[in-house]
This record gives sequence, structure tokens and C-alpha cells, in this order.
Amino acid sequence: MKHLTSALAFLTILPIRGSTEFDTAKMIPYFPVVGLIVGALLSIVDALAIRIWPGPAAAAIDVVFLMGITGAFHLDGLADTADGLLGHRTRERALEIMKDSRIGVMGACALIACILFKWAGLAHMGPERSLALILIPAYARAGILFGMKMLPYGRSTGTGHAFFGNSLPLSAFVWLLIPIGGSFFLGLTGIVMTGMFFLILGILLSWYKKRMGCITGDMMGAITEIVETVLFLTISAGGIL
Repeated sequence: MKHLTSALAFLTILPIRGSTEFDTAKMIPYFPVVGLIVGALLSIVDALAIRIWPGPAAAAIDVVFLMGITGAFHLDGLADTADGLLGHRTRERALEIMKDSRIGVMGACALIACILFKWAGLAHMGPERSLALILIPAYARAGILFGMKMLPYGRSTGTGHAFFGNSLPLSAFVWLLIPIGGSFFLGLTGIVMTGMFFLILGILLSWYKKRMGCITGDMMGAITEIVETVLFLTISAGGIL
């Protein structure tokens, strides 16, 4: 349990009592579980909001809730990644830009696009929204594990450096089976969502490998935000599947 609470303390702003010492090797497998907890809270917030406000307003509340519960941790990574990688810069210069705390035009555009697309997906979800809102944050945080498994860390120091001390075993992915299994309760839409998770993740990691040959904490944060956004849009398109 202490490794789950450590993962919660690392990935969210939830008030966690007890030790906050991070055993990274044992904490990493619980990232999808953190996603399930975030998703469960999101589903509750959404269920309350949609009883009071129309769908678009409830969707806006959902987006703000996701920002708040993570302390915009992953959004910061998305902005830094966009600033560093979207352009004809060398690997070293891209890493330098991602380390800069200031946000550039590319980062601002990425944030705006992410928030808009996420809102659009949430605003047009059908009756499957309650379960989807639980599962999608789990998928998004599971994406971080694939980044750790497939690519080396790109810095000698940094937020993500401690997570790359040892090769990630396949057993670390066991909690991913929960969102995969839960997706089948969404029927064809859930199966498509699972396929889209692996597709968008494969595209991102292939691009990271070609563009940088490595991954950083910012780039893992970008994975979380992009996967989450794409899956919200996938579920909202469920009516045509």
C-alpha cells in the first residue's frame, strides 16, 4: 500500500498521509492504479456536475478538475515538450529548451489545443461516460510505463532520472489489465479505445525515438496528456462505431 500512496503523492496533489519516500522501482507499476483513482474521482465530479449544468459546462468542470488534481503536472510536460521538439532544433538544444521554465508559442498552442480537444471529447460523450472517465486516466498513466520500457532517459539528472535505474520488467504492466478488461464492458467502442491507446502510444514513442532517441520527464507528461485527450475524443465518437 505504501508504494501506491507514494505514486499518488508523486502524480497528484491529493493529501497523502504517511511516508513520502519514493521507492521508484516499486512505485512505477501503480501508475495505472493512480489513473483509476483519478478517473473514479473524475466520474463522481462529472456525475454531480451533469445533474446541475448542461453537458458543455460539466465538461469544462471535468477539464479543470483534471488540471487541479494533477497540479497541471502533465500539462507542464506537454508545453515543454512542444517547445523543445516542434522545430528544427538539435537534440541538445531541444533538451535545453525543455529545461527552461518559460513557455513558448509552441507550448502555448499545445496547451490550448489539448484543453479544447479534451473539452470537446468530454462534452459529447454518451451514456458510457461514467466508466470511460474511470478507465481513460488509467490508460494515460500506463503510457508512461511504455515510455520507460522502450526508451532511455535523456538526461543525467532530472525529475524522471530516478525511474530509469533498472530495466522495467513485464510484471510492472500487470495493473494495465484492469483498464483493458474494463474496456470490454464498453462494447465495440471500448475495443476501439484500447486499440487507439496502443496506436497513439506507438506513434508517439516512434516519433520520440526518431526525433530524440530518448525520453524525458516532460515527454512522459506529454504522453499522458495526449493519450488522455485522444481517448476522450475516441469515446465521444462512439456513436458512429
